[in-house]
Amino acid sequence: MNPIRTLLTRMFGLVKHHVGTDQLGNKYYYVPQQKTWTGQTVRSRRIIEAVIPKEIDYEVGNIPFEWEAWIRGNRKDPPTTEEILQNEEYRQMIKLRACELQQDEEIRKEKEYEEGLVARPGQTQIKGHASANYFGKDKQSSEPSSTANTFQPGSWLPPESSSKKK
Repeated sequence: MNPIRTLLTRMFGLVKHHVGTDQLGNKYYYVPQQKTWTGQTVRSRRIIEAVIPKEIDYEVGNIPFEWEAWIRGNRKDPPTTEEILQNEEYRQMIKLRACELQQDEEIRKEKEYEEGLVARPGQTQIKGHASANYFGKDKQSSEPSSTANTFQPGSWLPPESSSKKK
């Protein structure tokens, strides 16, 4: 180890090398394997100084995929700006193609429905739970009812006031 680096490490703590900054402003560092002033060996690691330091404010997408892969050790070298831009363009192209495919699929389905090749899906209207005593009825009764050991209260409607009748 370099003697100056050793002195700096002992005086100021771990040495870290700035590797890059992404388009969002996050800074990425590489901390090589080092020995602390107590003689302990600290293994090498990769760290990030996020623009949004609070973990609670973190959202998916605040760290580009390429940098996240480097941080996790899934790739050896840090990503270049050109690589990140190229991948972003590719992701946008895939999204556009997916939207076009979905529209084409909807047009194809509608055409098949019109030609009678495929039946339209049935519209099911659910009127309560099958175990309820009012299942399948249009209106609930205002009278309470019971079946076996269960009690089902009736639906209460407020009486019409004289002011509404006029």
